Amino acid sequence: MPEKIELIVEGMHCSSCSQTVTRMLQNKGNTNISVDFATREATFTTENSKALPELIEALGKIGYPAHRIGLTHEETDKHSHHHAHTDSALEQKFLVALLFTLPLFLHMLLPFSFLHKPLVQLLLSLPVIYIGLRHFGKSAWGSVKLLVPNMDVLIVLGSGSAFAYSVAEMLLHSNMPHLDLYFETSATIITLVLLGNVLEARSVKQTTSAIDDLSKIQVLSARRITIVDGHEVFTETPLKSVLVGDIVLVNSGDQIPLDGTILDGDALIDESMITGESVPVEKNKTAHVIGGTLLISGTIRMQVDKTGNDTVLAGIIRLVKTAQQNKPDIQKIGDRVSAIFVPVVSIIAVLTFFVSWLFFHQPVHQALMSSIAVLVIACPCAMGLATPTAVMVGIGRAAKNGVLIKGGKTVEAFAGIKTIVFDKTGTLTTGQFQINNMAVFGETEKAVKQLVYSLEMHSSHPIAKSIVKALEKESTVLPLLHVKEEKGVGISATDQQGNTYQLGSYAIAKRFTKDEGHSMYLFRNEQLIATLDLTDEIKAQAKETLATLRAWNIRCILLSGDTKAKCDALANELGIQEVYSEQHPAEKLKIITALAQEGPTAMVGDGINDAPALAMATVGVSMGESTQAAINSAQVILLNGQDLSSLVYAISISRHTLKTIKQNLFWAFFYNSIAIPVAAAGLLNPMIGALSMAFSDVFVIGNSIRLKYKKLNLGRH
Repeated sequence: MPEKIELIVEGMHCSSCSQTVTRMLQNKGNTNISVDFATREATFTTENSKALPELIEALGKIGYPAHRIGLTHEETDKHSHHHAHTDSALEQKFLVALLFTLPLFLHMLLPFSFLHKPLVQLLLSLPVIYIGLRHFGKSAWGSVKLLVPNMDVLIVLGSGSAFAYSVAEMLLHSNMPHLDLYFETSATIITLVLLGNVLEARSVKQTTSAIDDLSKIQVLSARRITIVDGHEVFTETPLKSVLVGDIVLVNSGDQIPLDGTILDGDALIDESMITGESVPVEKNKTAHVIGGTLLISGTIRMQVDKTGNDTVLAGIIRLVKTAQQNKPDIQKIGDRVSAIFVPVVSIIAVLTFFVSWLFFHQPVHQALMSSIAVLVIACPCAMGLATPTAVMVGIGRAAKNGVLIKGGKTVEAFAGIKTIVFDKTGTLTTGQFQINNMAVFGETEKAVKQLVYSLEMHSSHPIAKSIVKALEKESTVLPLLHVKEEKGVGISATDQQGNTYQLGSYAIAKRFTKDEGHSMYLFRNEQLIATLDLTDEIKAQAKETLATLRAWNIRCILLSGDTKAKCDALANELGIQEVYSEQHPAEKLKIITALAQEGPTAMVGDGINDAPALAMATVGVSMGESTQAAINSAQVILLNGQDLSSLVYAISISRHTLKTIKQNLFWAFFYNSIAIPVAAAGLLNPMIGALSMAFSDVFVIGNSIRLKYKKLNLGRH
């Protein structure tokens, strides 16, 4: 049976390393492979999990030690500690290399004659060469064996050529007073590339900070309540020991430890860390609370409903991690170029040497320096980093503001949306319905309310939930049999006496009456016994959101199963020109399919009947309070579903992320298209080339980090 595996892979110090790991995983027969240099994680599907130790051993042999990891707090902490240790070791390598490289580099400026001696220069360069071969050599050799030579191959070739030439020159012409030695060049190349790796690692940390910030929200313990000899005992319990069903106490100022239901007490809760909504929410008995949110005032006793990986926060972290690994189509450009980059650059370097030496009659050492400059100036890493760093920052920023975007492909698609189709109830309106008027025929109002309450108890539709909430204090549940819900139509059942009941929209009533002016109709044995008129308020930011979308030249459409009169009234108030009313799920799906063929189309919905349309749209957008089916079908989730302006935020962050990716790719291509010819012409010192190569990566990452703080266009212009 296929199993998804998650590994932490160390030793990846540039994006081209991830291609080496990917090729190794492919060679072992794995599928659905995603290797992320920035987070040092690899995910893949395997048919033979028993071979995992062998795979991990194979990765270690080519320079990438790996270990399996899950999502528990202990494993997350271990990962973070190991990550920090690896970064610290990298910095130590750089500092040692710098210590030996500085006197080599400055030997022409310092008044110490012994530094000019070839043997001294050789001895000073040896520790740096050793560090370079240990750090880059194993990875380089492993990538060559897998036929996907990475950036480390260029570093080893460049620094190794300069070192080997200098040693040969020293041994073959030891009696000559002036030798062309390049020990300082080989050492400086390694030291500067290590510097680039250090800066890269520090910068990349900032692109992945969203997951770290979300992980820090989770508290480590809970105040569990147990009954001993008839008295409550409060015990501070590690979170991993708290079980579903346990009762915990949460006081004012505490973070709620896990997802649960309030059993007693009133609370004012700040949910901004989950939903992005800055206004605190009032909650009382029976209300659901989310682990990681902050209890501003009040004291509650809550029953734990979900623990570990089942909590909302764990789900968000898992979704963000998965989304950040998902590649947009635009990245394929960089991946294709990176895959052939190292062999092409190596060929150019060889040609540079022979053309300079044979055709332009340059001295061997000068031709060699031009060739080495070509090797070290080239930077496939910048192309590999262009997309994932921007995607990480964009998706991370969105998640911290209550918008979950499922991957780089979704970012790319959402940025180009031309049409947005809105469901009505729970999307443009609050979904909090009240019974405004009830007409009863041949029954008592109390009996009708009990029937409506008992039927709607079995539905997950937002209207049903609102009606249940409105009637729960004055109704009891009647025993019903054969309950069946027909999406977009209504719900039916029978009682113990064999009576049949139907409750739903005008779709179930049209063959019995021409009066379509009511929200719901209740039938018993095909006889109308009640009509209900419901009121539903428009969401606070709906008008402003639609006005902004129209200003952005996005076509807005209302698509609903509700009556024509209600849909037209809502559309008129919100300025929507195109309306499709009284549509069943199959009809909705047909409309979305046609619109998606015309151009990129987003569907915004929340009900279970919207799930097929959400899946069919170019991008499906779901409200945070939606049914699980709708959330699973959607690519964008607005956690604060009551504020529709987060839709504008989602589109804006997607557009800015795609813009950043394009800027990064342009820089990477521009840099290499200019730098390689300049180096081949002999106009660039290899040491300057190594420094430029290192900072080109940092430039790309820095541009992605800028997205964290960049002001987004959220207005109409």
